[in-house]
Amino acid sequence: MENNTPAPAAGDADHPDAHLPAGLRTPLRPDAFARPDDEKIAAITGHFRAIMDELGLDLTDDSLAGTPHRVAKMFVQEWFKGLNPAHRPEVRLFENRYQYQQLLVERDITLFSCCEHHFVPIIGKAHVAYLPGKHVVGLSKLNRVVQYYARRPQVQERLTRQVAEHLRHSLGTPDVAVLIEADHLCVMSRGVNDTSSSTITSEYGGKFLEDSGLRAEFLRQIGK
Repeated sequence: MENNTPAPAAGDADHPDAHLPAGLRTPLRPDAFARPDDEKIAAITGHFRAIMDELGLDLTDDSLAGTPHRVAKMFVQEWFKGLNPAHRPEVRLFENRYQYQQLLVERDITLFSCCEHHFVPIIGKAHVAYLPGKHVVGLSKLNRVVQYYARRPQVQERLTRQVAEHLRHSLGTPDVAVLIEADHLCVMSRGVNDTSSSTITSEYGGKFLEDSGLRAEFLRQIGK
């Protein structure tokens, strides 16, 4: 179901990444959310139809006729829904009544994103860990935080730091580790056409940064 309620303008306070340092925020115009989704889909449909027409495709063909609208819906409601702060996940904390103090790892989180330089997919896995203190978080929220930042035009370095910073902010602890390994179709399907390489980025904070043994245990648990 399409969301026709305009989201707030992306001013500094209302930017979807306002809780992050300025250098980690996805670049957005102040009026990024001034129009509802159905208007954006209609506009993108027209623009993508023009692109297909310039490529010489026959838009009267029954296989192609609906493609501009399908692509527009995919962009707004799926691929880039992480641009809208309405989809920001609420990270609910629970009291750590069981006094679990050891490393907690959520590994192999499925990651689909999009290269902001060529608008082709980034496909990979994210591994997230933290050291619980007085509180723990529902495990699915770790996945949702990754997906929120992935579902927008991205570069992997910024994505890695956005996830780590969001979790530090939400969990109230610097003891967070994030490692992302991904294949970039801008490398695989164009340019050097290298299908064998992958990209790994990581961000460590607190005890993960100070304790090489803890980092090694994290890497061992995710199979690295």
